[in-house]
Amino acid sequence: MTVPGERQPSLHNVVIDAQPGHANISIDDAEVGNHVVGYTLEHDVPNALPLLVMHVRHPAGAIFDGLARVAVAAPQEPGEDVARFLNAIDPAALENAALNREDLGAGQYDLTRAMLAQLADWAQGRP
Repeated sequence: MTVPGERQPSLHNVVIDAQPGHANISIDDAEVGNHVVGYTLEHDVPNALPLLVMHVRHPAGAIFDGLARVAVAAPQEPGEDVARFLNAIDPAALENAALNREDLGAGQYDLTRAMLAQLADWAQGRP
């Protein structure tokens, strides 16, 4: 989906030479590996060029040599997403789901444990 005013990614020549603990990464012949703390290279062979997402030290392993769409991601704290998820929870539905769990015990804090387990299930898309 294209959002009006959103920049579309451009194609770049990418070379990745990765060994345990270190990766030499260049984009359009510019070495960027010293700034990268991690990356994900994803490729749906029949449908698209690879997508490279790099995680860099400052916001802003295998060998791969070819054209790829490149996106640079700054590490993000999950707090806002977690808060949005929790704010969308119906308290009555959570309590009922926790009370109906097979793993609900009768000890101290077991209802709280069941509620947290239920929230974790919902966060992972499980009923």
